[in-house]
Amino acid sequence: MSVLRAMPLLTVSHLDTAIDTHVRVTGMEVIMHHGWIAILAPPADHSAQVGLITEDPTGPVNPSVSIEVEDLEASHEAARAAGMEIVYGPADEEWGVRRFFYRDSDGNVVNVLSHL
Repeated sequence: MSVLRAMPLLTVSHLDTAIDTHVRVTGMEVIMHHGWIAILAPPADHSAQVGLITEDPTGPVNPSVSIEVEDLEASHEAARAAGMEIVYGPADEEWGVRRFFYRDSDGNVVNVLSHL
């Protein structure tokens, strides 16, 4: 299994206010905005990202981190084999990803995804 990207997800009350604050304080720019989630990154290097999320419209809870993997099915099977609770999915989402959520042993919900 290969991880392509890992990104923290901050749950926020007002997305546009949070975007404005983070852009002014850190100098990051918005590289994706879906109305309920926005991804920010430094202008010169999009490999360092942070997600701001209000409420995931498809998942049952907001995850605290998003991890993009090369082989989603292998990651799903590894999570099941490790005894992790599968909270959501695997599911194909309309914005071009296949993903599932698992709850780790400390209760954190992890979004694991692959782009379709």
